[in-house]
Amino acid sequence: MKVEIRQSEPLRAGADLVAVGLHEGESLATALAELPGADSAKAGFKKRTLLRGEGTWLLVVGLGKREETDAERLRVAAALAAKEAARLEAGSLAWALPEDGDADSAAAALVTGTILGSYRYERFKGSDPEEPAPARVESLTLLGPEGVAAAAESARVAAAAANRARDLQMTPANFATPSFLAARAEEIAGAHADVSVDVLGPEQIAAKGMGGLVAVSRGGGELARLIVLRYSGGGSGPTLGLVGKGVTFDTGGISLKPGAGMHEMKYDMSGAAAVLESVAAIAELGLAIDLVAVVPSTENMPSGSAVKPGDVITQYNGKTVEVNNTDAEGRLILADALAYAIELGAERVVDLATLTGAVTIALGSTFAAVIANDDDLAAAVERAGSDSGELVWRLPLHPEFKALMKGTVADLSNLASKRKAGTITAAAFLEEFVGETPWAHVDIAGTAWDVGREYTGSEASGYGVRLLVELARHQAA
Repeated sequence: MKVEIRQSEPLRAGADLVAVGLHEGESLATALAELPGADSAKAGFKKRTLLRGEGTWLLVVGLGKREETDAERLRVAAALAAKEAARLEAGSLAWALPEDGDADSAAAALVTGTILGSYRYERFKGSDPEEPAPARVESLTLLGPEGVAAAAESARVAAAAANRARDLQMTPANFATPSFLAARAEEIAGAHADVSVDVLGPEQIAAKGMGGLVAVSRGGGELARLIVLRYSGGGSGPTLGLVGKGVTFDTGGISLKPGAGMHEMKYDMSGAAAVLESVAAIAELGLAIDLVAVVPSTENMPSGSAVKPGDVITQYNGKTVEVNNTDAEGRLILADALAYAIELGAERVVDLATLTGAVTIALGSTFAAVIANDDDLAAAVERAGSDSGELVWRLPLHPEFKALMKGTVADLSNLASKRKAGTITAAAFLEEFVGETPWAHVDIAGTAWDVGREYTGSEASGYGVRLLVELARHQAA
């Protein structure tokens, strides 16, 4: 979507649809208040009033009380306006930037909400030549000071990357295979001179002793890939490592999941999607930071060759693990990837994974869980979440959680000995593979899809892209 800044009165913006926000107890500007029906405009949060101006439509979006208006409310308002634009088949949309408050934050929120709220996945639709493709909003104009251009552009890049991650999430698993993700990584490297890529196949993965990725991939027909992207942006800060879980379809393996809802397990590569597209966005923005991103990717399928409950494997760092539940596979492939990222030079590491159903019980779809061995890194992730709107909530680590992950015949078990603190014990397992390196684990199983916000809908959300871009921005600053 094209985004531009213009200094203009709303009714002279030249857009098919112009949106303005209205706070409770306040009135529309004089020129707008004279439009027919303007006196009936509603200011309650999420309320919408459509008015007809000369040559354009005017949408009044209620923002509620002024003191409660923040970036999140503006993202929601922008998404509502984008949906109204689609209904009206408006190709261009203009937003009058609120006059009070942080102009940069408001601009970023309106751009983000518009782009995310306009998302549609239509790759496998449109086979009927008599059914015209639905109209799209092609351009957004912000009516405000030129000084917000940089904030608007950064928001555009991050939101567009989040939508690309949603495309990856939404693509069915017979198309979005490990080799498909590897091809996307190669596209990213090909588009940016400062990005390089290395893709390891099954033989290389086995030769390196990545027992977790080897074990999980044994049951499926698709060959595993270990994808490494490097971004050399410079800067004086530590090299940031990003690790994303890339299970392109998760049946649970021999520990088979229930059939109901299993189609959603194409989303088990959401962490990988977020990591890949955040690297692309960071490179496009030219942030002054060095990155190494590692994505272990495989299917988790049942078959005669699949890993079995009770099998013992050796991970990349030499620790042995009892695979007591093959549906706890994400931690096995992340363990190898975390150790490898650190070996490649990552000095602080963040991993994103749809790891546990327990996190949805604890935090719903409002927050992702962050669990870390380093207070400064945890605080940086929390700040990035607050600034981006991709919220996280820190859960604790404790030696008692680590004790639950001890094995009987091996160093570790991939399943806790008791059904307690499932999200935290999974993270306690991962901690065994990072040593003293500052590390934060973000469990996005509750936020990757079916969030239900106006700008994410009930399918893929692209969660994590904006969080990681904001984290990198803070480090580069």
